[in-house]
Amino acid sequence: MSKQLLKLYPLSTQQHPLQGLYLTHRLNTLGSTTAPFLYANFLSSLDGRIALKDSVQNQPSYIPKQLTTASDFRLFMELHAQADCLITHGGYMRALSEKRLGNILQVKNEELVEWRCNNGLKPQPAVVIASANLDFPIPPSLRENHQDCFIATGKNADVERIRYWQDQGYRILFSGEEQMVQGAALIQQLKTLEYKSIYLIAGPKMLGTMIREKQLSRIYLTVTHQFIGGLDFHTLWSGPALTEETKLRLKSLYYEQGSPSGSGQFFMYFDLQQTLQT
Repeated sequence: MSKQLLKLYPLSTQQHPLQGLYLTHRLNTLGSTTAPFLYANFLSSLDGRIALKDSVQNQPSYIPKQLTTASDFRLFMELHAQADCLITHGGYMRALSEKRLGNILQVKNEELVEWRCNNGLKPQPAVVIASANLDFPIPPSLRENHQDCFIATGKNADVERIRYWQDQGYRILFSGEEQMVQGAALIQQLKTLEYKSIYLIAGPKMLGTMIREKQLSRIYLTVTHQFIGGLDFHTLWSGPALTEETKLRLKSLYYEQGSPSGSGQFFMYFDLQQTLQT
């Protein structure tokens, strides 16, 4: 039996099964080839930590194990299942190669793969890797699962690295004037490829780019009821201050008791105001 979540907003006393909660959002139907629906998902502690890092030892960033739960991962994969395209970044590819992070580039649950096929999606989504330096490996699982794979970079990226990837058969999506990928330019490229539901599984830097350039439609957020602390850490937002405020509208809020063990967590999502229909 699926775990039960208490629905807190919109106000309700009902409980809802965890399994299938986000599939009911039908994200694959909310976008079009002219206006793709871009959504992101993050996991955070109550004190705002999404990852920790050790700048003194110059160690790579990592997600604290106490943040992760089976419930959050199930909902993460339900969001994954509704995308026809994923946006990730070169840093994730390096972490995957070094076995610091697990492979989340494929939908592995057979039930969710079947859901995709029954709802007009390919068995696996396409993958876009955003990178300024173009220095990363590509895991064999992309070819093994017959996933379309594109590399996004800026127009002034290293010419030799661009040629290297082109020689390997990958299409380059030039999505910025310098080396960095810009949000609006990347989404424009994905429009030409006719992707409609795009799942952003990159970090806060790419999230900030998408928000500043008003490309993000929705953000999902899991907040665990625990403090993590740490002097060096990543939060949802780490870039410069916004030149204009970005307002979000809470659409739903669910509570799971006892997970993580001895605590609880909220599952919520917000629509960004610039994408709301008036």
